[in-house]
Amino acid sequence: MEQLLSHLPPLVQSILADVDIDCESLKLGSIAGIVSLLALYFGYLYLRSRREAPVKFNVPLPPQLRSDWDGKKWEDVQGEEKEILEGQVKGKWNSDRIVSYCPADGRILGSGIPLATAESVNRDIQTAKRAQVEWAQTTFVQRRRLLKTLLKYVLKHQDDIVTACCLDSGKTKVDASLGEILVTAEKLKWTIDHGEKALTAESRPTNFLMMYKKNTVRYEPLGVVSACVSWNYPFHNLISPVISALFAGNSIVVKPSEQTAWSSTFFIDIIRRALTSCGHSPDLVQLVICLPQVADVLTSHPDISQLTFIGSRPVAHKVCESAAKSLIPVTVELGGKDPFVILDDTTTIKNLSSVASILMRGVFQSAGQNCVGAERVIALPGTYDKIIDIVTPRVKELKLGSILLDSKFNFTPDVGAMISPGGFTRLESLIVDAVKQGARLIHGGKQYNHPKYPNGHYFAPTLLVDVTPSMRIAQEELFAPVMIIMRATSVSDAISIANSSQYALGASVFGYNSRDVEACVSGIKAGMVAVNDFGAYYAVQLPFGGVKGSGYGRFAGEEGLRGVSNLKAVCVDRFPGLLNTQIPPRIDYPIYKGEDRKRNGDGAWELCKGVVETGYELTIAGRVRGILRILSNS
Repeated sequence: MEQLLSHLPPLVQSILADVDIDCESLKLGSIAGIVSLLALYFGYLYLRSRREAPVKFNVPLPPQLRSDWDGKKWEDVQGEEKEILEGQVKGKWNSDRIVSYCPADGRILGSGIPLATAESVNRDIQTAKRAQVEWAQTTFVQRRRLLKTLLKYVLKHQDDIVTACCLDSGKTKVDASLGEILVTAEKLKWTIDHGEKALTAESRPTNFLMMYKKNTVRYEPLGVVSACVSWNYPFHNLISPVISALFAGNSIVVKPSEQTAWSSTFFIDIIRRALTSCGHSPDLVQLVICLPQVADVLTSHPDISQLTFIGSRPVAHKVCESAAKSLIPVTVELGGKDPFVILDDTTTIKNLSSVASILMRGVFQSAGQNCVGAERVIALPGTYDKIIDIVTPRVKELKLGSILLDSKFNFTPDVGAMISPGGFTRLESLIVDAVKQGARLIHGGKQYNHPKYPNGHYFAPTLLVDVTPSMRIAQEELFAPVMIIMRATSVSDAISIANSSQYALGASVFGYNSRDVEACVSGIKAGMVAVNDFGAYYAVQLPFGGVKGSGYGRFAGEEGLRGVSNLKAVCVDRFPGLLNTQIPPRIDYPIYKGEDRKRNGDGAWELCKGVVETGYELTIAGRVRGILRILSNS
């Protein structure tokens, strides 16, 4: 009967254990027994759903999210505030506070956001550490309830969250919906549905010598973890590591980019109020807004157990160097130069218009400020000219602006602003350099001076073709609304071009010849590949991350949850008190004992040889020989 029960779903086993049913009295072979089990199963599900029901809560909205809010204009800023603002645009930050503004039009969002100090960072970490002690004892039921509460709030308040993202990063509402709301809802729902299974202790196999042992791997809370996240997805990049950290039983200290400090304070308030509404301490989640010199306190703090970094490669070197001081493990995601390979089989050519639509989204979403954006379009001979003909008029028709502002003028922009004009000179130089080496600039290529928003940061949607791997623009991450198209002579050439970059984050392959598609999937060096799609791996919570210059480690999916957990290996006796490890007298310390010390020593060595042979010889005869060696030297 016990053996039969072991084959039942874990949930049913837990029900039987909870209600202390006598297994022998339950006739599993009878209809009544099956009905009883089903009744218990669905009854348990009902009761659990009641315990996990989301809680309603409210978050006071910043005045900037009101529909009639215009905000202080750029030209109205005076004195020290103006000096701070102008410095930020040039990448020079004030040491005391941040003046947040909308990169789409320059409206001031907040002029007094204080920066953390070394002392305040340490206090925040200690606060999170104290709160985590109690949180680590919560059940998965309690943690799911929190995530359901957050999911319900996100779905109900999409407009507020999206508006905050658009104001602080300059993106459009459509881009914010896909890149902020959809992926956050997916992360929450995946963790609700599959998180417990990912963190449930696993049985591991034993071996012949240790058959009397039972092995498991447990996934336990680490303590306080941290995340330093980028500005391109201000809501999702902030809440994503929080979801994983809390569900794994940790507390977390989040450092957002200075560029999106204003919205980060609002988003953290949402999470903390969700915690409070569910009866848990808001101290579990701490927000640290600071400059690099103070960030070193966070990234090297001995009470931080794990760190997730999303950003640029130069900064990653400094973060990892800092984390090494306290041997903090780091998950690093550094962006990419993702290839978008278009094969030229008959079906692909027939569907090229659809491919072009996905390509446009892959390149121009969030003004190209996307770590897995399609940065290199690699087309085979049969599709090269055709894809250029299809995308050329589309790129030329793209409109720039902010949906929050242009909706008043019955104007819907396709591409939003960029976070800063700091990289415009580099972009223009890369494009000019490529043209000098033979590339053709079909459209764009320069900073765009918006007629309505002179203080907005816009770069013209750009189409550059005939690009070769030797050009700098084919090697450096652009993070901009720039489509570059490269010609490949064959499938193997396309793979070679795709692998010619130092980056290896994601990739897309479009084609219907299974052999060619598989050659690309297997041959392209990347952490993730989507076939006939763009970025689909993240929409289904597969492990996210890259190799080579794109970093290491993974977040999202099972690997992401386990990455913020302590993987504890546990080996116990299968039959406690009945059969356990015994040290044979021949090898019991001290080994060289008695009158015949040499004989004792030789016997110990022969005994050990016998143990190894018994456990690992490949033939039965070899194992028998080992057993005999053990017996003769015992």
